[in-house]
Amino acid sequence: MTTALERRRLSLWTRIAVLTLFGVVMVFPFAWMILSSLKTKAELMDTSAFFPAAPQWSNYVQAALHSPLPRYVWNSVFISVLTVAYQLVSGMLFAYAMAIMTFRGRGMLFALVLVSYMIPSAATYIPAYVVLSRMRLLDTFAGLVVSNLVSIFGIFLLRQAFMQVPRPMIESAKLDRASHLQILLYVVCPLAKPSLISFALISSIACYNNYMWPSLITNAPERYLVSQGLRHFFIEGGAYGTDWAMVMAGSALTVMPLLLVFAFAQNGLLSGISSTAGIKG
Repeated sequence: MTTALERRRLSLWTRIAVLTLFGVVMVFPFAWMILSSLKTKAELMDTSAFFPAAPQWSNYVQAALHSPLPRYVWNSVFISVLTVAYQLVSGMLFAYAMAIMTFRGRGMLFALVLVSYMIPSAATYIPAYVVLSRMRLLDTFAGLVVSNLVSIFGIFLLRQAFMQVPRPMIESAKLDRASHLQILLYVVCPLAKPSLISFALISSIACYNNYMWPSLITNAPERYLVSQGLRHFFIEGGAYGTDWAMVMAGSALTVMPLLLVFAFAQNGLLSGISSTAGIKG
């Protein structure tokens, strides 16, 4: 008959085994991409060779220095930073109004926001394209940013986070004659730091990997984002259209900014959780 300690150990090892399996499944595509990028074209086509015979680091040198890939990465990083900054500002202001302020029609307004979130993004492409055309923002970086100034998901996420802020703290700030902007910046946002970081992380990854909408409104190669650039230059009839090792090297380089963003955001997320746990407790 098993004891309680043995059952706990069995449960622990079961969880470790399951998490290890999921970890291997998640890491395998990235590891395969890295290994493929270090192979020659012949080795990549040989399915019996999993590891490269001799790492071809020249693939990375050629992809980084002799292709427009750095420009595509810079374009995506630039657009992502601007877009996420605007989405954070607009999301914080709107979420604060929905969660903290009291006014007539607040519930109906938030319901309209949620209804708009249910509309497929593809259904907005034509009207958004017409609006940008009339504003003469097609094929511009400004058009990419303006068309993504507001995130409905961000508003919903931040509203839920702001509603968890203790009301006595907000009332105390009001008694000290703090303005709504001061309450938002010095009371609400510090307590909602984990949600702010989570939204910034999710939004930045979505903007960086966005393909469909940028491909519809940008035509000039110098304004391609990374997803467009990879498909146009490396895959779809580009210079390395048949050299899949070079394609893998370019794809690996484009993932690096996302890994850096996640590493920094993860540290901020953990510190935000630890700093707010004591306040709420």
